[in-house]
Amino acid sequence: MQTTENFSARLQSDLTAFIGTEKWHRHGINKHLLLTDGIVYFAETAACWWFLDIIATEMMLLQSKQPFLAILLDVSEGEADIHVTDGDGLKLYRRHIHFTDAPPGQWRFYLTDNVCMLPSEY
Repeated sequence: MQTTENFSARLQSDLTAFIGTEKWHRHGINKHLLLTDGIVYFAETAACWWFLDIIATEMMLLQSKQPFLAILLDVSEGEADIHVTDGDGLKLYRRHIHFTDAPPGQWRFYLTDNVCMLPSEY
């Protein structure tokens, strides 16, 4: 039986293997948002499509004013916090999620030029 910690560690390791994308994926709600293969892998494996919906609806508005966003999804004890900065420490957005079954850990993403990607894909 796989523990939550083992699953998170394996997923973190899997995500580092993505160093680009072979195919662009359009988000279902916001067709302007492009997703890389690594982002789609994360959403499918971690069951976090809800997180991409938040990016597609709320963070895409931020990107119209700020061309680069560094996004942190911090999951612990069944809750999550989303923190967004400009990449240089300027805090732009924060949201608390009261329940999630996403795997625990700190998950990092970038959003720039309407493309959501993993740091290793940047």
